[in-house]
Amino acid sequence: MITSVLVANRGEIACRIFRTCHELGIRTVAVHSDPDANALHTRMADAAVRLPGAAPADTYLRADLIVKAALASGADAVHPGYGFLSENADFARAVLDAGLVWIGPPPSAIEAMASKTRAKELMGLAPLRDVTPADLPVLVKAAAGGGGRGMRIVRRTEDLAAALESARAEAASAFGDGEVFVEPYVEDGRHVEVQILADTHGTVWALGTRDCSLQRRHQKVIEEAPAPGLPEDLRARLHELAVRAARAVDYVGAGTVEFLVSGTDAHFLEMNTRLQVEHPVTEAVFGLDLVAQQLRVAEGAPLPDEPPPARGHAVEARLYAEDPSRDWAPQTGTLHRLSVPASVRLDTGYESGDDVGVHYDPMLAKVIAHAPTRAEAVRKLAGALERATIHGPTTNLDLLLNSLRHKEFTTARMDTGFYDRHLPDLPGSAPGPLAPLAAAPA
Repeated sequence: MITSVLVANRGEIACRIFRTCHELGIRTVAVHSDPDANALHTRMADAAVRLPGAAPADTYLRADLIVKAALASGADAVHPGYGFLSENADFARAVLDAGLVWIGPPPSAIEAMASKTRAKELMGLAPLRDVTPADLPVLVKAAAGGGGRGMRIVRRTEDLAAALESARAEAASAFGDGEVFVEPYVEDGRHVEVQILADTHGTVWALGTRDCSLQRRHQKVIEEAPAPGLPEDLRARLHELAVRAARAVDYVGAGTVEFLVSGTDAHFLEMNTRLQVEHPVTEAVFGLDLVAQQLRVAEGAPLPDEPPPARGHAVEARLYAEDPSRDWAPQTGTLHRLSVPASVRLDTGYESGDDVGVHYDPMLAKVIAHAPTRAEAVRKLAGALERATIHGPTTNLDLLLNSLRHKEFTTARMDTGFYDRHLPDLPGSAPGPLAPLAAAPA
């Protein structure tokens, strides 16, 4: 059995994994950069190992240092969290080669799904080779990585060559891989994904759908489970495709298969071979702890033949230290107060008094509400955000609140173009008349 877990990550996800480990009686080990020496995840762990430096390339992306930290600290397993090295097959191999337990899918599965072009081939899909005016609009996309980098929308054939060139350059810089491909661009589509969980005995669960259509810069802002308004036959087809993707690569552990849905058509996007940021909404609906399930699967335990039944609806909002009125610029400073009502779940890597720095993702917390119906869950989350107390850097709190109460969202008619259409008119997304004074030094 696993007795000690090193989490190769930081912030919210490290804290979330530590919480489950502590509940299961498992010792925890943190790694931390110099700016994170007093971060919440460092304080929360039973032991902590320093990774000298500040930049991710010198710290949380140093697979060699993290494996050494695991061995030196006496950990017998490594959980990668999400981001950083979580989908790096070489890191997974290094962990296994060191005699440690890897809490994730096999390196071969990570490799197979790391390239979106290879993933599409496994699903029996082919990228566009020769783009004609009839194919427009199209999306140029990086084969590796994500987060909107190496991605270009092309609406005119004469713009394609330049889009390919710039996307290749950005992808090579961001991911060390300049491969890009072209696929149809679905206007006004919905981002719908399926959570899967697989064991080493051949059982694969499809744990329902999630809708993650509200995004800024291709980064999710509000997520919910199940995806509302899907016809039952479409939902069943998405589940079938997700299970097929998992079986195609002998997948083990937690993963997510993403689709772009337009009407009754579903377009496969990619498979994320890790735990997703938005996993808490699935946990709430199915009454599961997905991290605990990952640990049990890594220990070789079999899953039951069928998952538990789904119950109710859950909605999650990501609270960012950023200014939507200033092109989503990240904000820094002391987080003097962070408090939300106890009626909702709060997953965070910060406590009141912590500093929000410049080196990492600006997400402060995730706030999750669960209720019997979608309308009740949305109301519960909006009410909790309205009563939240956040003093410190500028956040997207007002934008979240007004997004949840927007008619297009409350009636479940949203799509990935929501903020493109509505951002200028949403309260909390435009500079207030006192913004220059607020920005002035005290």
